[in-house]
Amino acid sequence: MGSQESTMPAAPQGASGPTLPMIVEVHHRMEPLEREWRSLERNNGNSLHQGYDWCAAWIKTHDTQPAIVRATDGDKTLFILPLEIVRHNMVRTAQFIAGRFSNINTGLFSPEFRSLTDEITMRSIGGRLIESLRDKADIVTLRNVPLLWRDEPHPFRYLPSIVNQNHAFQLPLLETFTATIAQLNAKRRRKKFRSQVKRLEVSGGFDHIVARTPVERSALMELFFQQKAVRFKALGLPNVFHAPETQAFFHLLLETDGGGRDTPLQLHAIRLKGEHEGKIAAIAGLSRKGDHIICQFGSIDESVAAEASPGELLFWLMIEQACAEDATLFDFGIGDQGYKRSWCPVETVQHDILLPISAVGRFAVVAQRGVTRTKAAIKGNPRVYALLQRLRAKTGPSESTDD
Repeated sequence: MGSQESTMPAAPQGASGPTLPMIVEVHHRMEPLEREWRSLERNNGNSLHQGYDWCAAWIKTHDTQPAIVRATDGDKTLFILPLEIVRHNMVRTAQFIAGRFSNINTGLFSPEFRSLTDEITMRSIGGRLIESLRDKADIVTLRNVPLLWRDEPHPFRYLPSIVNQNHAFQLPLLETFTATIAQLNAKRRRKKFRSQVKRLEVSGGFDHIVARTPVERSALMELFFQQKAVRFKALGLPNVFHAPETQAFFHLLLETDGGGRDTPLQLHAIRLKGEHEGKIAAIAGLSRKGDHIICQFGSIDESVAAEASPGELLFWLMIEQACAEDATLFDFGIGDQGYKRSWCPVETVQHDILLPISAVGRFAVVAQRGVTRTKAAIKGNPRVYALLQRLRAKTGPSESTDD
């Protein structure tokens, strides 16, 4: 399929940035955009979740309808929004590709486009985005977008949005591991680490492993899916990793070589020795782009060495390694959990940008705002949220996977 385009009207008086008019196109294939896509994704302010390899793996493993929005000024690409059209009941939503498994979304923006700071200009660009998708979707929903990320405001900060119920948590990595944990309660954390190591050494010890070969990566990925299924069932939660196409997506990410230290996905684990020889006590999946590392997921085997908190131990070892490898930010991703708060002095508020296109889309915006506010209110009340979690565990998982 080809692309559709619309022309951006002239900028208002005083607007800064690239010369307009601007061409906004919708593409249905990634391949023709690869060169400029990879060029944009190198910018530290652009999330790895909008990276070419991440999006390509999703499209290759899912029956989806890409709607990739590209804006150009002459021969310069100003931004790329990797979107897909997803139908929920009667509503067609244009959303980030693989957004269900993204911890932070930004889109891909050039430095020239980021220089556009005029509110009127940005709202006009939002109008062009809506127009480009008019025949394809009822609403544009850009979830988990930080309006301020790494000290830089998001270009779409002037567009209508609502605070997402889930915040993200990060640990800045300083010049040494010692300096990094000094941001936390270092004395308590070192004591806990020594206790964890001692507990495991009593039963024979452990190794911190990183899956390197295709066989190791595949086996560890499958074990993660098994461990997570057990955990979800125990909590009465739906298993978001159950679908074959979802599992194929993560397997494909593992096979993709990001080049150098950058990687779409790498698996780390605690492998026990001695009494539990060969048992995998904890698994985590990390992604890296530039100096930014994201923990995408984690699991533990509660049937072995649970008293040693192997998941916490694995975070210590991964963060120590990240410091040695010159990363500057270890991202625990979205979701408010106690272990994240214990590691992270930085909490990032994320927003959902909601742009209605059709009459149906306008109703959908109202509904989404209501649902998000309700979820935020529940999560903001620890007693109510804990009660809801207990009820979930008793009644079993619901059909919805959106928390």
